[in-house]
Amino acid sequence: MINLSVNVNKIATLRNARGGDIPNVQQVAMDCERFGANGITVHPRPDERHIRRSDVFALRPLVRTEFNIEGYPSEQFMELVLAVRPTQATLVPDAPNVLTSSAGWDIEPNMEFLTGIVDRLKEAGIRTSIFVGTDEENIRAAARTGADRVELYTGPYAEEYDENPDRAVAPFVAAAQAAHSVGLGLNAGHDLSLHNLKFFQQHVPHLMEVSIGHALIADALYLGLEATIKAYKECLK
Repeated sequence: MINLSVNVNKIATLRNARGGDIPNVQQVAMDCERFGANGITVHPRPDERHIRRSDVFALRPLVRTEFNIEGYPSEQFMELVLAVRPTQATLVPDAPNVLTSSAGWDIEPNMEFLTGIVDRLKEAGIRTSIFVGTDEENIRAAARTGADRVELYTGPYAEEYDENPDRAVAPFVAAAQAAHSVGLGLNAGHDLSLHNLKFFQQHVPHLMEVSIGHALIADALYLGLEATIKAYKECLK
């Protein structure tokens, strides 16, 4: 079974739009676990426009499954992660002001930087994943940082899926094989949905985890959170 990690950033976005504590991020995260999610993902950004640092600290003792913190590994991010000690840290190359993650790391120009970050995380016992595209040489380079996993940026797959599913998934199949060949575990995320997830998991080998937020929370507005999580997990069987 491929793990489903639910990104709860959109819950925080909705809360922050009105102020107060409705909806409650911690309660939703616990409900996600209760309904079958295998993990909780957060992506705290420097401006705290959705998940706040205080949310991360509040979630840590409550999460009973895997806790995954995503973000650009600035010193501020590293201080937070090393203090909280999540199960996994996912390193993304986002600039502080971007709306959402839209590309993976170019590993070679950042090799020294990423290797140092991975070393610090591994010393703390935190599993490391690096957000990448499907370039096979770039994925092989990611292995040389010492990272445990890569997370494939699946935005291009989602964009092309309706036009030609086989063509859309082909680079991800090759990327998965490349990751596996150099000993990297495989995660995936970005714009995966009930519409395209089942086809992705059926074709991409060695997949261990998907992280899904926006589409899942949007579906929950119509289906309810429990039914939505069950539907996503059904896609991952």
